[in-house]
Amino acid sequence: MAQESEKTRVVDQQHAEGALVLPDPESKFKEPALYKVWLHNDDYTPMEFVVEVLETIFHKANTLATKVMLEIHNQGSGLCGVFPYEIAETKVAQVIDKAKQHRHPLKCTMEEE
Repeated sequence: MAQESEKTRVVDQQHAEGALVLPDPESKFKEPALYKVWLHNDDYTPMEFVVEVLETIFHKANTLATKVMLEIHNQGSGLCGVFPYEIAETKVAQVIDKAKQHRHPLKCTMEEE
Protein backbone atom coordinates (compact mmCIF):
# COMPACT_ATOMS: atom_id res chain seq x y z
CA MET A 1 0.00 0.00 0.00
CA ALA A 2 2.86 2.37 0.84
CA GLN A 3 4.52 1.63 -2.52
CA GLU A 4 1.38 2.53 -4.44
CA SER A 5 0.98 5.91 -2.76
CA GLU A 6 4.70 6.66 -3.32
CA LYS A 7 4.29 5.83 -7.02
CA THR A 8 1.24 8.11 -7.25
CA ARG A 9 3.15 10.90 -5.51
CA VAL A 10 6.04 10.60 -8.00
CA VAL A 11 3.67 10.76 -11.00
CA ASP A 12 1.84 13.75 -9.49
CA GLN A 13 5.17 15.48 -8.86
CA GLN A 14 6.35 14.79 -12.42
CA HIS A 15 3.07 16.11 -13.80
CA ALA A 16 3.36 19.25 -11.67
CA GLU A 17 6.94 19.79 -12.84
CA GLY A 18 5.88 19.69 -16.50
CA ALA A 19 7.07 16.15 -17.29
CA LEU A 20 5.34 14.48 -20.19
CA VAL A 21 2.71 12.07 -18.90
CA LEU A 22 1.49 9.68 -21.58
CA PRO A 23 -2.02 8.27 -21.55
CA ASP A 24 -2.53 4.61 -20.86
CA PRO A 25 -2.16 2.85 -24.27
CA GLU A 26 -5.11 0.62 -23.35
CA SER A 27 -7.50 3.58 -23.06
CA LYS A 28 -9.69 4.29 -26.08
CA PHE A 29 -10.44 7.79 -27.33
CA LYS A 30 -14.01 8.34 -28.43
CA GLU A 31 -14.65 10.41 -31.54
CA PRO A 32 -17.01 13.34 -30.91
CA ALA A 33 -20.60 12.91 -32.05
CA LEU A 34 -21.51 14.66 -35.28
CA TYR A 35 -24.68 16.62 -35.95
CA LYS A 36 -26.54 17.33 -39.18
CA VAL A 37 -27.70 20.91 -39.69
CA TRP A 38 -30.90 21.34 -41.71
CA LEU A 39 -32.72 24.32 -43.22
CA HIS A 40 -36.49 24.00 -43.58
CA ASN A 41 -38.79 25.42 -46.23
CA ASP A 42 -41.36 28.10 -45.48
CA ASP A 43 -43.63 30.21 -47.68
CA TYR A 44 -42.06 33.56 -46.79
CA THR A 45 -38.25 33.47 -46.82
CA PRO A 46 -36.91 34.52 -50.24
CA MET A 47 -34.84 31.95 -52.12
CA GLU A 48 -32.07 34.53 -52.56
CA PHE A 49 -31.81 34.90 -48.79
CA VAL A 50 -31.49 31.13 -48.33
CA VAL A 51 -28.69 31.06 -50.92
CA GLU A 52 -26.97 33.93 -49.09
CA VAL A 53 -27.20 32.03 -45.78
CA LEU A 54 -25.75 28.90 -47.39
CA GLU A 55 -22.89 30.93 -48.89
CA THR A 56 -22.03 33.05 -45.84
CA ILE A 57 -22.68 30.75 -42.89
CA PHE A 58 -22.04 27.35 -44.46
CA HIS A 59 -19.40 28.52 -46.98
CA LYS A 60 -21.06 26.87 -49.97
CA ALA A 61 -20.18 27.91 -53.52
CA ASN A 62 -23.03 29.66 -55.33
CA THR A 63 -23.91 26.67 -57.51
CA LEU A 64 -24.00 24.28 -54.54
CA ALA A 65 -25.92 26.81 -52.43
CA THR A 66 -28.50 27.12 -55.21
CA LYS A 67 -28.77 23.33 -55.46
CA VAL A 68 -29.33 22.98 -51.69
CA MET A 69 -31.85 25.85 -51.74
CA LEU A 70 -33.85 24.10 -54.47
CA GLU A 71 -33.75 20.87 -52.43
CA ILE A 72 -35.10 22.80 -49.43
CA HIS A 73 -37.80 24.37 -51.60
CA ASN A 74 -38.85 21.15 -53.34
CA GLN A 75 -38.42 18.58 -50.56
CA GLY A 76 -39.19 20.66 -47.47
CA SER A 77 -35.69 20.60 -45.98
CA GLY A 78 -32.06 20.39 -47.02
CA LEU A 79 -28.83 19.32 -45.39
CA CYS A 80 -26.38 22.18 -44.90
CA GLY A 81 -23.53 20.21 -43.34
CA VAL A 82 -22.37 17.82 -40.64
CA PHE A 83 -20.40 19.22 -37.70
CA PRO A 84 -19.33 18.53 -34.12
CA TYR A 85 -21.95 19.66 -31.58
CA GLU A 86 -20.54 23.11 -30.74
CA ILE A 87 -20.05 24.08 -34.37
CA ALA A 88 -23.52 22.83 -35.37
CA GLU A 89 -25.06 24.73 -32.46
CA THR A 90 -23.23 27.91 -33.47
CA LYS A 91 -24.32 27.62 -37.11
CA VAL A 92 -27.97 27.11 -36.10
CA ALA A 93 -27.78 30.21 -33.88
CA GLN A 94 -26.15 32.24 -36.68
CA VAL A 95 -28.89 31.28 -39.14
CA ILE A 96 -31.65 32.12 -36.69
CA ASP A 97 -30.05 35.47 -35.80
CA LYS A 98 -29.56 36.42 -39.45
CA ALA A 99 -33.14 35.42 -40.29
CA LYS A 100 -34.49 37.49 -37.39
CA GLN A 101 -32.40 40.51 -38.45
CA HIS A 102 -33.99 40.30 -41.90
CA ARG A 103 -37.43 39.43 -40.48
CA HIS A 104 -37.64 36.02 -42.12
CA PRO A 105 -39.12 32.93 -40.43
CA LEU A 106 -36.37 30.63 -41.75
CA LYS A 107 -36.09 27.53 -39.55
CA CYS A 108 -32.77 25.80 -38.92
CA THR A 109 -32.37 22.64 -36.83
CA MET A 110 -29.72 20.10 -35.90
CA GLU A 111 -29.89 16.39 -35.17
CA GLU A 112 -27.34 13.82 -34.13
CA GLU A 113 -26.01 11.80 -37.04
